[in-house]
Amino acid sequence: MRTPSVWPGKVAALIKSGNIAGALAQIKVAPTVKDLAALRQLLTTTQPVAGQAAVDSAITDQVNALSAPRLHRSP
Repeated sequence: MRTPSVWPGKVAALIKSGNIAGALAQIKVAPTVKDLAALRQLLTTTQPVAGQAAVDSAITDQVNALSAPRLHRSP
């Protein structure tokens, strides 16, 4: 059985503490779309903070990037 990722909770803590730049950097290297969805869910249950629009935009951009098909070079 796979354990849940701790990544969304850690990034949510960064956002709650006001470290938006650190949170944006972490969002850009997010492991999976599932983790981003969990982060988005955590943020909807908390009170909005300054920089919430930038975080929402970064999450949407990264979900789109991770969902897009990959271009592979032939060997």
